[in-house]
Amino acid sequence: MATVELRFSALPEHVRTARLVAAAVARRAGVDEAVLDEVRLAVGEACSRAVGLHQSSGITSPVKVALIEEEKQFSIEVGDEAPRSAPGDRAPGSATEETDAEAEEDEMGLAVISGLVDDVEVTAGEHGGLIRMTWPTTPPATVLA
Repeated sequence: MATVELRFSALPEHVRTARLVAAAVARRAGVDEAVLDEVRLAVGEACSRAVGLHQSSGITSPVKVALIEEEKQFSIEVGDEAPRSAPGDRAPGSATEETDAEAEEDEMGLAVISGLVDDVEVTAGEHGGLIRMTWPTTPPATVLA
């Protein structure tokens, strides 16, 4: 199992680099060429979401991306350190229009990712969140002599 780890400052200009690295590693891992655009788009959306969460929470630590090559599958994990509570944890009447708009934008980003990737896991808690996306791989062709 090979893993590539990428950490970048929570700045929008670094999302493009994460997308390019993810597509290159996915290609090498055996992800089908027809799916690479979906990989790029999903990683871009997940990284943009993490950057936005870091910036809105004033977090200076880097966004973390792990590209994991396993037998028969390739996974990408995008992690942030933005603390989140369960929806019911907010005090009644404490939500502002700004937090409602951020929550709606966050849900839209997750919907886009779910539309691009069949196997997605999203976790979030007081220490941050993680999006794990997984694609099947095809083994390299065997050349017969």
